[in-house]
Amino acid sequence: MQGILYEEPSLWLFMLVTIIMGGWAAWMTGRAIALTWRPFWQIPLYIIILAAVVRFIHFALFGGTLFTLHYFVVDAVFILAFALSGYRYTRTTQMTTQYRWLYERSGPFSWKARGGDGAQSA
Repeated sequence: MQGILYEEPSLWLFMLVTIIMGGWAAWMTGRAIALTWRPFWQIPLYIIILAAVVRFIHFALFGGTLFTLHYFVVDAVFILAFALSGYRYTRTTQMTTQYRWLYERSGPFSWKARGGDGAQSA
């Protein structure tokens, strides 16, 4: 996997910086976008900036390359998944708590209409 997903000599450095630190920041970014009722399409704009920050941490602390498209895309894809998850989880909580008479939770990332009126679920 070294050379495909990460360039550091250890998988643990990739896990620490991209998955734990970057993933946490991405989850909070998605959560913040959902909490302020902003549209879904704003997530990739913030993730591009966050992926650049994660790439800089790899460069500054662990001697990784700064300007490499391959590793930038890898970092961006991983943190985008966390951001989308944070957004969807928070939006599900919002919909099921603020509109509890209309919707009920059908999973951690989805909700459905209450009752049997056949309304469309998200």
